[in-house]
Amino acid sequence: MTEASALLTAIGRGLACRCPNCGKAPLFQGFLKIRSRCPACDFDLVKADTGDGPAVFVMLGVGSICCFGMLFTELAFDPPIWLELAIWLPLTVLLSVGTLRPLKSLLVSLQFHNRASEARYDG
Repeated sequence: MTEASALLTAIGRGLACRCPNCGKAPLFQGFLKIRSRCPACDFDLVKADTGDGPAVFVMLGVGSICCFGMLFTELAFDPPIWLELAIWLPLTVLLSVGTLRPLKSLLVSLQFHNRASEARYDG
């Protein structure tokens, strides 16, 4: 397997929230809690720790999109503040919650793909 195809496989498994080793079993056992072992291949996932990385990327990405959108609608249409809040607050929450899980899974998968010191392969 070439490096490019291995990277695409890791990205695909990450975005699908699957085990970074086999890609068959789910990575999470709750909303954001990573399983200790993969039920399909018995791969050790205890060392998988993304820290605050996913939250930082979500805040930067979603914050940029929503702040730009709110500023644009304010300057272009000048709606009442209650309407802007009714649109942008739920959208911000939905985008944040919706992107946090796949982004965390993607970072775990890339961590294993790149053999980061905290999450080395056993083999």
